[in-house]
Amino acid sequence: MLEKITEAAPTNANLTGIAILLFTGCAGALLLLRGRREAWPLLGLLALLLFNSVLSKNFFSIVERDGAYYGTPINLLNQGSEVMLLAIGLTLVIAVRGIDLSVGSVMALSGATCVILMKEAHCGPLLAALLSLAVAGGVGLFNGALVTALNIQPIIVTLISMVGVRGVAMLITRAEPVTHTDATFAFIGNGHIGGLPFSMVLVAAVFVVAALLCRRTALGLFMEAIGDNERASRLAGVDDRRIKLWLYGFSGLCAGIAGLVAASYISTADPDRVGRLRELDAIFAAVIGGTALTGGRFYLGGTLIGALLIQTLSTTMYIQHVPSEIEPMPKAGVMLLSCLLVSEESRRRLLELLGLKRGQ
Repeated sequence: MLEKITEAAPTNANLTGIAILLFTGCAGALLLLRGRREAWPLLGLLALLLFNSVLSKNFFSIVERDGAYYGTPINLLNQGSEVMLLAIGLTLVIAVRGIDLSVGSVMALSGATCVILMKEAHCGPLLAALLSLAVAGGVGLFNGALVTALNIQPIIVTLISMVGVRGVAMLITRAEPVTHTDATFAFIGNGHIGGLPFSMVLVAAVFVVAALLCRRTALGLFMEAIGDNERASRLAGVDDRRIKLWLYGFSGLCAGIAGLVAASYISTADPDRVGRLRELDAIFAAVIGGTALTGGRFYLGGTLIGALLIQTLSTTMYIQHVPSEIEPMPKAGVMLLSCLLVSEESRRRLLELLGLKRGQ
């Protein structure tokens, strides 16, 4: 272990690593002083970055090639974009006491639909992508319609969709991975703008749209009202059913975009593996970011931090050669610790245990 630390430490002592650590630490401290819930996942991310700065060789190294930047920090953003997109949509659904377990399967369907349209229907990449997003949004609206019109439990509706939608993806691809060679479509997952991955531009665009709708219009207030007390919000005149319907549609759309990124990044539409268990990562990202599964308050910024934390954790275990069969154990442990830090009750009990705060 000491030899590994000695080898890794000098290579990570670069300006990029120091800047990232200082920015993350200062942002976490500032949010903590302001009492923001986003501080805890950010501090958890800082802990992971510090761990990698010591034990992961060249973790913070970034190189410039042909006008684009490459390196582990860039890969974290690029590979984490899928979970970020899923988590943004899921955060809004969870805010109104819903859940969407179908987003991983919708990812697979979106990517498969796009590639099949390009290869077999000879559609252009733009038209194929738009039609795929329409299909993904349609699945979301279908889920929302069953939840709002028929009053079926969201977990049941989306669990059925999770199975059925992946079945449709398997059907249209004949249960085989379908490759593509279209350079325009490949740009979605592998292209760069201003040296940064194009996938992050998509994440930023979706985040800005969601944030503006939720924080600059009455929609956010209505969502919190529905999540806190659905019956009271309905009596106050809030059209909770229509809001839920469109939020499920937005979640499906986010999953569709994530599916296009995934299919573009690996140049393959894999109906079996793409999006597999991604819905769990997205839910964890939202919860770690401070959004309560009971509805009400939601934190889009915390969701992005939670998604980045999960991706950093996965990358760390890969770099440290953690066997795949035991990988879920440390991942679950870190997620549990992060959730405990987010919980006000667990923090209060910890302070009481350490003798820093008297019990009530």
